[in-house]
Amino acid sequence: MRVLVVENEPDLGAFLKKGMENEGHSTEWLDDGDAALRYAAENQPDLIVLDLGLPDRDGIEILADLQAQGSDSALLVLTGRSDLHARVECLDMGADDCLLKPFSFLEFTARCRALLRRRAQLADQVLRAGDLELHRINHLVKCGGREIALTTKEFALLEYLMLRRGESVSRSELLVNVWKLEAETGTNIVDVYINYVRRKLDSAEAGRGKLVETVRGIGYRVGLAPADSASAKTRETVRRTLASALPAVHVGPPLAANPC
Repeated sequence: MRVLVVENEPDLGAFLKKGMENEGHSTEWLDDGDAALRYAAENQPDLIVLDLGLPDRDGIEILADLQAQGSDSALLVLTGRSDLHARVECLDMGADDCLLKPFSFLEFTARCRALLRRRAQLADQVLRAGDLELHRINHLVKCGGREIALTTKEFALLEYLMLRRGESVSRSELLVNVWKLEAETGTNIVDVYINYVRRKLDSAEAGRGKLVETVRGIGYRVGLAPADSASAKTRETVRRTLASALPAVHVGPPLAANPC
């Protein structure tokens, strides 16, 4: 799952980011409200953790702007304000939960898991491509019914590709969204991890490494499931049949009138 932490306290922000990454989530940490709004609009994270005490803009304003731009991310508000009215206002404005500072990290992660579980009930909990299954909440991958053990980063890489199933995804995009590196970073880490994932999908007689395809000159793609491919072929067959049944249509200069 993708998580955005909006927190201006450096120590707390870095701690929450590291903690959520250890929980297996791809996490971005920002300390600026406007930057957070832009990131949320462009990336649609599954969960936003928003501190109300931001220095540039009040967190209540950020919350209102998130709702105005149609964000459907689960939202956990962090606040040092003991005022009950402020917390009730946040919930009424669309926040899913509020947590009063200081808080236990165990409680924080438990609340995050609860929010992500609720969101997953409305989204795709299990991503599929053929007989490859990726369970987003339990961080479980199965191939042909066999469980495949992936590291946190391998899982995040496969999850991103499966969310874009059937699309070609560039190495630069994977660097930015999975590793949080600059797009032009000179590294072959994407190719290395693609090979790790392929080998594991090929392991235990699963033989599904080829599901992660190389798109020459672009990057990688998780292919369509067989059912999807069959549907696409069926649609093409129907299209061709209909096209052949239509009368020929002249395109070009007007035909000469028949003198008869």
